Amino acid sequence: MDEAAVRRALARIAREILERNGGPDGLVLVGIRRRGDLLARLLQEEIREAGGHDVPLGALDITLYRDDLATVGPRPLVGETQLPPGGIDGVNVILIDDVLYTGRTVRAALNELADYGRPARIVLCVLVDRGGREIPIQADIVGRQVETLGNQRVEVRVPPLDPYLAVELEEGGRDP
Repeated sequence: MDEAAVRRALARIAREILERNGGPDGLVLVGIRRRGDLLARLLQEEIREAGGHDVPLGALDITLYRDDLATVGPRPLVGETQLPPGGIDGVNVILIDDVLYTGRTVRAALNELADYGRPARIVLCVLVDRGGREIPIQADIVGRQVETLGNQRVEVRVPPLDPYLAVELEEGGRDP
């Protein structure tokens, strides 16, 4: 997906989020760091353009909730989790990630969210669903389904971490 295709997918996703929620009221966007939080910010802009409303934004760093933390090393880099003022109790949380693969990242994010409160509902939104689940997690809103081979990776590029906005399929082993 080039930048135009990603932006079209994000615009469609933003409209679907608003439609499922019945508008922007009681809605919070929470992105999973490192690229899910950047996509959440882009979705926040799309929702603002679609309905003229600012939706609260948050970000989760799931590092300490990973089930493979022992393989990361003795000193994992832990980022900051930032939730909107007022928290997540009783609101509809749109949990956003770049790629859904095994489901383990989402499982970790759900565990972390539970430590911060009890949302009314959690909706999982991903830009790319590449299949290959290891645990039973399914996205509610998907930008694009992508079929991959075992030696392929889906790379989502999002500024400012990357020089451009795109989704690329690359050779080179299993996604982390």
